[in-house]
Amino acid sequence: MIQQDPGPQAAARGPRMVVLDGHVLNPGDNPWDAVAALGRLTVHERTAPGEVRARAAGAQVVMTNKTPLRAADIEALPELRLVAVLATGYDVVDVGAAAARGVTVCNVPGYGTPAVAQFVFALILECCHRVGDHGASVRAGRWASGPDWCYWLTPQVELAGRTMGVVGYGDIGSRVAGLAHAFGMEVLVHTPRPKPAPGWGPFAFVGLEELFSQSDVVSLHCPLTAGNAGFVNDALLARMRPGAILVNTARGALVDEAALARALDRGALGAAALDVLGAEPPAAGHPLLERDNCILTPHMAWASQQARRRLMAQVAENIRAFLAGSPVNVVRG
Repeated sequence: MIQQDPGPQAAARGPRMVVLDGHVLNPGDNPWDAVAALGRLTVHERTAPGEVRARAAGAQVVMTNKTPLRAADIEALPELRLVAVLATGYDVVDVGAAAARGVTVCNVPGYGTPAVAQFVFALILECCHRVGDHGASVRAGRWASGPDWCYWLTPQVELAGRTMGVVGYGDIGSRVAGLAHAFGMEVLVHTPRPKPAPGWGPFAFVGLEELFSQSDVVSLHCPLTAGNAGFVNDALLARMRPGAILVNTARGALVDEAALARALDRGALGAAALDVLGAEPPAAGHPLLERDNCILTPHMAWASQQARRRLMAQVAENIRAFLAGSPVNVVRG
């Protein structure tokens, strides 16, 4: 636990503020100074679910990234006025229960768009080229001992001329679509809300089933809601082209992971690349951990230092605006 003293004047007029899980946002290179200047700040690096109420007791502002704030927690915190989510996704907060109590919930949209979109293509390109495996083989001596001036262990796949399917067309989804176009790909997008098409093509808005059946790469960029948990299921995966790639940098629970394991085993798609899972970290024996055609990374797409610093600055601005009586980035259930 870290307590930051903003000075006697700020402390006297500022609220009590508690961060429940601050380690990943600031592992040592992203100071809390802008937030601490607004009141009396206590930062917990990690908080178990059973510790939430005790640690948040008496706080007017609670910040959380992945530590859940459920209805019973919110009800047990009578002084709580603001939940400042340290992320864009806010499914860890019972927003309806917060609204019923008059508690404002704010998130931070847009901070990670460049980082996540870039990471999506890092995953796609790893599936296409397996750079890591080839680099490891060189270090192991295969090139030095081989008879030829070059070799490759896996098929090398070009993206140009192939089709990219993007599910969700917010800031990140639209950035990914633009990058896919830059690679020479046709782009298909599924979004529940009509939006203007970009000024380039080929591009089309299509239904979900058509997107899965016509795309060589499918990338998920939609929020997790009660209505779409596990929507990437056996039926949808069965529509994918043999050799197609599924990428998920959004929320792990969007994908039925057992169904994905079955689809990978039977060759219904070529590969999956996931930066998120339904439970994080995964338990030993998770069905996707040992599959060669599934790349797993530890929920790191958002984590460039630039993105984390943008996030920290916007969290401070969210709190400042709330204290001034004009809250911004308010989310509603």
